[in-house]
Amino acid sequence: MTDKTALVVSAHSADFVWRCGGAIALHQKLGFQVTVVCLSYGERGESAKLWKQEGMTLDKVKAARRKEAENAAKALNAHDIQFFDLGDYPLEMDREAKYRLVDVIRKVRPSFMLSHSFDDPYNTDHPYASKMALECRMIAQAWGHNPGEKVLGAPQLYLFEPHQTEQCGWKPDTILDITEVWDQKRAAIECMEGQQHLWHYYGNVAENRGNQFRRNSGGQGGGREAKQAEAFQSIFPRTVDVL
Repeated sequence: MTDKTALVVSAHSADFVWRCGGAIALHQKLGFQVTVVCLSYGERGESAKLWKQEGMTLDKVKAARRKEAENAAKALNAHDIQFFDLGDYPLEMDREAKYRLVDVIRKVRPSFMLSHSFDDPYNTDHPYASKMALECRMIAQAWGHNPGEKVLGAPQLYLFEPHQTEQCGWKPDTILDITEVWDQKRAAIECMEGQQHLWHYYGNVAENRGNQFRRNSGGQGGGREAKQAEAFQSIFPRTVDVL
């Protein structure tokens, strides 16, 4: 198994596509194995278009959302996608579900993790997912949890961009150029047929972040040309040899 791995903890089955699809595709291209965990399908709160169809049931919505997410993960060339099916609105994790995520974290041994902002008044499932990711990261580091297993190191947790940043206390400190994999992300976005109203929105977000990448990489004084980018907020100090 490669030591270049990453783990995405997504509250709902579409979140990873909008918010870090480019990071997934790019790191896969760089030789990483990226695993995506969808804690729920978003079947109750993020599937309005499906629920408007006559004869729709909860099981049918879940099946449709799973298929969309699987197709999107394939478009991004993700190494693995897992569905915990914990329900949404609200999303809740009991001890068993937490330990299930801990098992995934220890198995994947991610070089870094990705999840949601710590605040989102529009959707409390999102910060709940990131707090669970942080808690399970802590448990995975504990020598007393399932003694004898190899404990986790200290992977960075990056918080990906929420839908309305100004309401979520989210401040990006890392901007990733995803220009070379934008076509893959766009293809993944178009797999999410149940939320077609977001396709254009996240195209705009990527272009705006691309503009910020150009500015922060040197701007008119020689910044790198980037058409699309994604932004993240790191939680832990980063150890470097040079700035």
